[in-house]
Amino acid sequence: MSPAFATTLFPLIAALLYAFGALVLKRSSDLGVGLWRTTFVANLIVAGLFSFLWLLGGPPVEIIDLWQPGVIAMCLFVGQISQFLALEKGDVSVAVPVFGLKVILVAFFTPLLIGEPVGVKLWIAAFLSVLGITFMNRKDVGQPPRNLLITFVAGGIGAVAFAIFDVLVQKWGPYWGVGRLLPCIFWINALLSFGLIFRFSAPLSAIRVQAWPWLVGGAALLGTQSIIFVSTLAVFGKATSANIVYSSRGLLSVVLVWMIGHWFMNAEQHLGPKVMRWRLAGALLMMSAIVLVVV
Repeated sequence: MSPAFATTLFPLIAALLYAFGALVLKRSSDLGVGLWRTTFVANLIVAGLFSFLWLLGGPPVEIIDLWQPGVIAMCLFVGQISQFLALEKGDVSVAVPVFGLKVILVAFFTPLLIGEPVGVKLWIAAFLSVLGITFMNRKDVGQPPRNLLITFVAGGIGAVAFAIFDVLVQKWGPYWGVGRLLPCIFWINALLSFGLIFRFSAPLSAIRVQAWPWLVGGAALLGTQSIIFVSTLAVFGKATSANIVYSSRGLLSVVLVWMIGHWFMNAEQHLGPKVMRWRLAGALLMMSAIVLVVV
C-alpha cells in the first residue's frame, strides 16, 4: 500500500470512529461519570488494546531509550485530560473542530523537531482557523454560551499536546518499530493515569450501571481509532498529510450531532439551525485552513 493512499484511508476511518466515540463518551459524561474517572478507565482500555501490537515484534527495548516513549506518553496524558475536559464541559460540535487545530500545529512543530521548513501558507491557515473558531462561537440571542472559554482553552491545549505527540511518533517510530514504541507509550500513559484516582469524586463502583456501556464503548472506539491513526504515523510518516484527513472529524462531529445526536440523548441539536449552520461553516473554514497547509 502506498503511503499516500494509506495516509488518506486510515485517518478517514479513524476520524469517523473518533466522531462516534466523542458522542458516546459525551453521553457517559451526561450520566455523571466525570472527567477523572473517564480518563482513567479510557486509558486502561486503550492500553489493553495497544498491547496487541506487541505481537508484531520489533527490536530489543533499551532501558536508556525509555525516556522517548515517556515524553510522548506525557504529551498524550496532557492531551487526553484536555480533550475529555473540553468534551465534558462544552459541546461536541465545538470541541472536536477545535481539536482540528492540531494539524496546523503539527506543521508548525515539524520543522522545530524534525527539521522540515514551514511556508507562509501556515500563517494564512492559522488565520482561517481563528475565523472558523469565531464562527463556532456564534449563538442565538438569548441562548447563553456553553462553557465556550473552557472548551476553547482545553481544546487548544489538547491540540498542542497531540501535535507534539504526532511529530515525535513520526520521529522515533522508525527506530523503535510499531510493535515496541506504541505499546510502551500507552503502558506508561496507563501508569500515569493511576495518579488520577485521588481526584475521583467517587469510586468506580459508584458509577451508574447505565453509564458503563457508554463509557466502555466510547473508550473502545477512541482506542481503536488511536491504533489506526497512530500506527499510520509510525509506519508511513507524513504526519501533516495524515492529519489533514483526520481533521475531518470536526466536520463529521457537527454532521453527526445534527443528524443522529438524539440517539445519544445529545441536546446540541436543539440549539437551533442558525447555531448549527454557524458551527458547520466554522468547521468548513478550519478544514479549508488545514488543506491549505499542505497544498
